[in-house]
Amino acid sequence: MTGRTHNRRTVLTTTGAAVAGAALGGTALAACAGGASQNAAQSQPNVTKGAELATLDRIPVGSTISVPSPEGQDVNIIVSRPAEDEVVAFLAVCTHQGCAVLAEQSRLRCPCHNSTFDPFTGDAQGGPAYGPLPRIDVTIDGERVVTA
Repeated sequence: MTGRTHNRRTVLTTTGAAVAGAALGGTALAACAGGASQNAAQSQPNVTKGAELATLDRIPVGSTISVPSPEGQDVNIIVSRPAEDEVVAFLAVCTHQGCAVLAEQSRLRCPCHNSTFDPFTGDAQGGPAYGPLPRIDVTIDGERVVTA
């Protein structure tokens, strides 16, 4: 090794520092995993019932769009149309660390750590995200998609 002799104090000090570092790292990882869904739930917009999110002509069947919150909050809402007479909506906040989720062609993706979500169920499909996107109740009212 180094040719140095290690006494009991050196070994205990070095080992203690390593254990403390591992404990801090574990705490940081636990905070990353545990607090994310709470942050996402707390940032869910307080959307008034009947607020218009989009019109059906903006969302072809099988597609997804991102719209601003009707309450003027700094968070988008994902609106998807799985069938002619069906729409679903989710808060566009990743359940991993609360980054904004982007609507892509066949999936929803978080650009921060590449978590992916199903655009029609909101379920996490890959990456570090472990839970589904928070759902927002919506319905079709004539040609409009409104909050329920």
